[in-house]
Amino acid sequence: MIRDAVPDDARAVADIWNHYIRDTLVTFNFAEKLVADVVADITARQAVGHGFFVAQSDAGILGFATYGQFRGGVGYAHTMEHTVQLHPDYFGAGVGRAIMVHTLDHAKAQGAHSMFAGVSSGNPAGVQFHERLGFQKITTLREVGRKFDQWLDLVFMQKML
Repeated sequence: MIRDAVPDDARAVADIWNHYIRDTLVTFNFAEKLVADVVADITARQAVGHGFFVAQSDAGILGFATYGQFRGGVGYAHTMEHTVQLHPDYFGAGVGRAIMVHTLDHAKAQGAHSMFAGVSSGNPAGVQFHERLGFQKITTLREVGRKFDQWLDLVFMQKML
């Protein structure tokens, strides 16, 4: 089931997010998410009509997706960027696709014209995942991220909604 996130989901969301922060090249971020940060993100995104969603089953929270305006300023009001993360045990089960379709549909209903994905070159499966959802590679920003003593590229991908 895909549903709107609520503050009580923040611990599970932070746990999923922090796995990728601590242990992978999926994100360039080093700072782990605090539960309070996730609560603030959920509240802020929903307050402006952007989504923050979780995929839930009897096993708990399987993943999350959220989106917000790509860049500040009124001229970018219809261009969004998203984040999607799954608990590693649920890769390949259709959860990621389901939550992304829900997120893209929500963004379109809210008036978004396009959605960006910034995918780490350390995450080739993420590039493939987005391509299967209809995202196209727009450009690669060379060596803009650094993590675990290596330079990483950022692959910008876009889907017109």
